[in-house]
Amino acid sequence: MRSILLIFCMIATAFVSSTPPAFDLQGHRGCRGLMPENTVPAFIKALELGVTTLELDVVISHDQQVVVSHEPYFNAAFSIKPDGSPVSKKEQKELVLYRMEYAEIKRYDVGSNGNPAYPEQQKLKTYKPLLSEVIEQAEAYRTAKNLPAFSYNIELKSEPSEYNKSQPEPAVFCELVQAIIRKQLTPDRVVIQSFDFAMLTQWKQQASKGNFPLVRLAALVENLRSPEKNLEELGFTPDIYSPNYRLLSADKVARLHEKGIKVIPWTVNQRDDMVQMKRWGVDGLITDYPDRALSL
Repeated sequence: MRSILLIFCMIATAFVSSTPPAFDLQGHRGCRGLMPENTVPAFIKALELGVTTLELDVVISHDQQVVVSHEPYFNAAFSIKPDGSPVSKKEQKELVLYRMEYAEIKRYDVGSNGNPAYPEQQKLKTYKPLLSEVIEQAEAYRTAKNLPAFSYNIELKSEPSEYNKSQPEPAVFCELVQAIIRKQLTPDRVVIQSFDFAMLTQWKQQASKGNFPLVRLAALVENLRSPEKNLEELGFTPDIYSPNYRLLSADKVARLHEKGIKVIPWTVNQRDDMVQMKRWGVDGLITDYPDRALSL
């Protein structure tokens, strides 16, 4: 009898340890406050700090590679051209990644200058990686350090006015991203988020047909409309509602929870705001400074 009870306890303990974290700490662009954003060093540092989800952005190159980048161009705030000269504000939006081959994109340095908006950010020479490389490197780090499985929150950077200009339309964009996820990750470890609800609708429709991985979908929000209005526009119930944290209140969090939707605000960088969000009952938060969110 004691042997049976011991086995049962061991199984129960293993089950509990493999369940998702009660509070999802997401490193924004890896950990933008500490390392060059959306780069492999930033993601490794975020994992070192103990995040449960890596948050990142993706765009598409001319040769249809999925590139990890917030802007669809080289940001003059921190980008350096292959010849060593800085990218100017005048030319930054001419350096559109959708018109460049990835081999050329990789030659640009996006870390040596640092980012003046984030004085704690370490300066180091690095580049915009492919989504496939980020997953490969992060998984290698997880294996080497024997870390529990973490998630990837992948934002599809999209604006309808930019279709076929700095990005492909939703069908092509989503197809390119899903192919990588299907090859490298299990769906339960992935969130797809976007401000462009057409992206989320496309993914939802294809997943329901069995064409795409059945990942969690997150509605990113930065407008002043109520959650109910935004959900009406979306047309389906997402797994996650992810607004600017300044748009939240305890009441809104409660209303979303009543609908079975998790609430994960962005970008929460001050400790006092983190504590307040936690008090309101959010399910996690996205931050540039994962180190400030420890022990919440």
